[in-house]
Amino acid sequence: MPIYDDGVQLQQLRYFAALAEVRHFTRAAETLHVAQPSLSQQIRALERELGAALFHRARGNITLTDAGEALLPLARRILADTETAHREVQEVAQLRRGRVRLGAPPSLCASLVPDVLRAYHARFPGIELLIDEGGSQDLVRTLAAGGLDLALIITPLGVGAPALTTTELLHEELVVVTSPSVPPPTRRARLRVEELRGLPMVMFRRGYDLREMTIAACRAAGFEPSFTVEGGEMDAVLGFVRAGLGLAVVPGMVAARSGLRVTPFADGRMRRTVAVAHRKDAPPPRAARELRAVLMEHLAGEGRRSGECS
Repeated sequence: MPIYDDGVQLQQLRYFAALAEVRHFTRAAETLHVAQPSLSQQIRALERELGAALFHRARGNITLTDAGEALLPLARRILADTETAHREVQEVAQLRRGRVRLGAPPSLCASLVPDVLRAYHARFPGIELLIDEGGSQDLVRTLAAGGLDLALIITPLGVGAPALTTTELLHEELVVVTSPSVPPPTRRARLRVEELRGLPMVMFRRGYDLREMTIAACRAAGFEPSFTVEGGEMDAVLGFVRAGLGLAVVPGMVAARSGLRVTPFADGRMRRTVAVAHRKDAPPPRAARELRAVLMEHLAGEGRRSGECS
């Protein structure tokens, strides 16, 4: 006798388990809030489906048959698993559980991302946050392949990627940071790119968007930059600058937290655009959409305070 197959309905198993519990049709029907004839009809349909009687029916005495005894633990487990599945799906749907996979460049992980994640975690503490730190080109590839839900990228890198939708978030000024223990790179309030010629620079490793932007700006000004240290991550670069090994070009948000001397550029072109991206063919899950909303709220608040958000 098949114990359970596709023809058996969860409602029938629920009726069966209730009747097996109280061993009385009227009381079982009252427990289930259904009419007794409906309960009896569903039990008979279940027995027909399984091809065996599940109860011995005698006036005032209802007991389980051998088939009923075999079915009862299975029915209880199926009903419990169904309830668990329903509860877990509801927890995810209501953002009590779940995860978000966010990609971001190291410079944003050191500036914007922590504040956004703090606000998001305070609102949705049950959501697991998975962060992939990398360059924009790497993040674009990972996002397009389905390895991320959202990615913060630096444009124009990634713009035009056929598999992605991008939304510009902010324009951020790039600045020069130097150690307070060394002379400033200029006596003026702002620095021209040309004035970096011959100055010792600390440079990020290959693959950093900031590396490519800085080298391109120097070459456009007619010179190759001079590196004293090359190949570091964001924290390492700031540490090398702090030690007096050279200057570095970093985003303004990072510089504001660094404790280093900050000198802005005179050329307004030394800035970058930060965008948020997701796949075109699959909308982000709700938890990721909520993270995107928190990100936008945070930037709107920062924009009201500083005027940098766009």
